[in-house]
Amino acid sequence: MQCRILDFETVDWNALDQFPDRTVFQTREWLRFISETQKAVPVIVELQEDGQLAGYFSGLTIKKFGVKVLGSSFPGWTTPYVGFNLLPGASRSAALAAVEQLAWDDLKCIHMEVSDPYFAMEDGEKLGFTCGSYTSYRTDLRKSDDELFNGMDSACRRCVRKAEKSGVTIEEAHDAAFADEYHEQLKDVFAKQQLVPTYDVERVRSLVKHLEPTGRVLLLRARDPEGKCIATGIFPGFNKIAEFWGNASLRSGQIWRPNEYIQWYVMRYWKKRGVEVYDWGGEGTYKEKYGCVPHQVPWFTKSRHQIVGKLRDEAKKMFQRKQRLLGWLKTEKERPAG
Repeated sequence: MQCRILDFETVDWNALDQFPDRTVFQTREWLRFISETQKAVPVIVELQEDGQLAGYFSGLTIKKFGVKVLGSSFPGWTTPYVGFNLLPGASRSAALAAVEQLAWDDLKCIHMEVSDPYFAMEDGEKLGFTCGSYTSYRTDLRKSDDELFNGMDSACRRCVRKAEKSGVTIEEAHDAAFADEYHEQLKDVFAKQQLVPTYDVERVRSLVKHLEPTGRVLLLRARDPEGKCIATGIFPGFNKIAEFWGNASLRSGQIWRPNEYIQWYVMRYWKKRGVEVYDWGGEGTYKEKYGCVPHQVPWFTKSRHQIVGKLRDEAKKMFQRKQRLLGWLKTEKERPAG
């Protein structure tokens, strides 16, 4: 395959959005969200084979420790995968090989990472990539509402019924204040584990600003019987896949079971819009009560120099240690004297 870098501003986005393997994380607005929050430069690549269009690749370049990196996606972007859009019959392995060459020769990158929901592990293994995976759960939204509801465990179904009978209401949000409300609740969620959120409120504001006008994100509030907002959630979706990006709630309102009620709303909302898969946005055994099944998306990494890969892994560990320390300091600061 041959590669050609396209101008981000003049790309025919409508043509790209027609690809059947297109996801929300490849759309213009989501790439702008990553670019804004990560100070990254979007890269759209046209792929041709024997002079004919084969598809496209979406990614972004950033600088880490003075090293230029191509990510599609990259840890910390709160974006589980990006990857390719290919015509039927085009090889993802061949496309990956072409983009790898582009990364080294044209983009002058030293490290690259690619995660694509339609990859197979062997696509990266035979090209010498280090092959990991993004681990999550998925729900098949092609099932009927009754099948989806009965697929939950009995305790989860009781939570949904309790919320409904108690007068909890779910509303779709479209206002700018939603981001701040969500992040305040998120801090309460992390505080319960003596941690702090892994991203700040500016990231949530950026996501809402770029995605809400497109209709490709569902923003939800749950209110208790007195009208107080006790839970919020962010659920982007496009084409065949919807995503659980974030859910937050107040500990004081969990007696009303708003989180289970929100998830039941989300599944039915995206199902009505023709979405086939609800991806639960990462690991967490508590998600199994909703009847979803484990799912893994291959995540390929490669560095031109061995030390770069080691730096990347150490940076990830340092971030995790920093989050634990900040959470402990916050807890100590708020602990009553004496």
